[in-house]
Amino acid sequence: MHEPLTVRQLTMYIRDLIDQDPRLGDVWVQGEISNFTRASSGHLYFTLKDEAAELRCVMWRSQAAWLGFEPAHGDAVLAHGQISVYEPRGQYQLTCDALQPAGLGELNRQFELLKARLFAEGLFDEARKRPLPLFPRRVGIVTSPTTAAFQDVLNVIRRRYPLLSIVLCPALVQGREAPPQLIAALERLNRRDDLDLILLVRGGGSLEDLWCFNDEALVRAVAASRIPIVTGVGHEIDFTLVDFAADRRAPTPSAAAELVTPDGALLAQQIIGLQARLDGSLRSRLGSLRQDIESGRRWLARFSPLYRVQNTRQRVDDLTARAEVAARHTLLAERQRLDALERALHAANPLGLLARGYAIVTRTSDGARVSSAQDVAEGTSITVALRDGHLLAAVQQRQLDG
Repeated sequence: MHEPLTVRQLTMYIRDLIDQDPRLGDVWVQGEISNFTRASSGHLYFTLKDEAAELRCVMWRSQAAWLGFEPAHGDAVLAHGQISVYEPRGQYQLTCDALQPAGLGELNRQFELLKARLFAEGLFDEARKRPLPLFPRRVGIVTSPTTAAFQDVLNVIRRRYPLLSIVLCPALVQGREAPPQLIAALERLNRRDDLDLILLVRGGGSLEDLWCFNDEALVRAVAASRIPIVTGVGHEIDFTLVDFAADRRAPTPSAAAELVTPDGALLAQQIIGLQARLDGSLRSRLGSLRQDIESGRRWLARFSPLYRVQNTRQRVDDLTARAEVAARHTLLAERQRLDALERALHAANPLGLLARGYAIVTRTSDGARVSSAQDVAEGTSITVALRDGHLLAAVQQRQLDG
């Protein structure tokens, strides 16, 4: 009796058996879709069934992004992938890398097979795609010069950005001879060092008409291009393998031309707007500088020797005026004081008293002024000074008041 296995061990054993079977690693399965679900992660989960059995399927978001249609419940499809085991549920499932409606024919089958193989090699990885220059100077165009697609591209460039230079590298864009000519054209342009972009364009057509753009060698040449490539092949609904390998895909040749050229009219408006902003900024800056210069000039004037001399002169004038006013006030006060003294002196002048009828009495003997009756005795000689002369007299009688 063998050792018992855990559920996980048994599941891993079955998984290893399936993984080692080459037939189960590359299988096409035809059936009808049911229980279709697109998860928020972008992964697709569905069941393929026929009248007798069911098969769980999963398609990861990276492969689902390249589907050319939206699967739905009840669709008959042809799915390619490998059988794997989903361990948590212990069930086997088909991990799809390609899915197409059933009955598309051999060309579609070849397309899906090659797309899946090149995708697995990483030729379509977004990480290897390069950004396009905003203002290309020269672009190479690979197409047939006699097609309407080329004229459409020229018209768009002339209308949107006539400054863009064009280098045409002609090649067939249909038939068996087209792929080698297209590859040679890309190689010639990649040997130049003056190109910013390459446009690979062709107008619409049937699947057979566009089949040369699914050539594996051409797809690899597009992926290996040193110069970024923009494709515009067919109409909006047409997808070719060069679209997946190119740095950018446009739905039409005209759209490709619009994608690589800036809008000249919009640029002109932006330049006018920038010029107006620049003019306004310069005017504002000049105004600010004028104010700074004027402020500096005023400060220089304040601190210049001439300003100080003028200021001192004005101060001298002010002080002189104040001194003159003070002197006038002093002179007036002195004049008033002198007038008062003059009036007082005049009032105290004995001659003035005599003129008003008074007399000055002195003793004749010694000239002493007699101011009291007690200053003289009876019989004393006195001199009486009057306004217009003197009188000599003798005191006959002395009377004392009180």
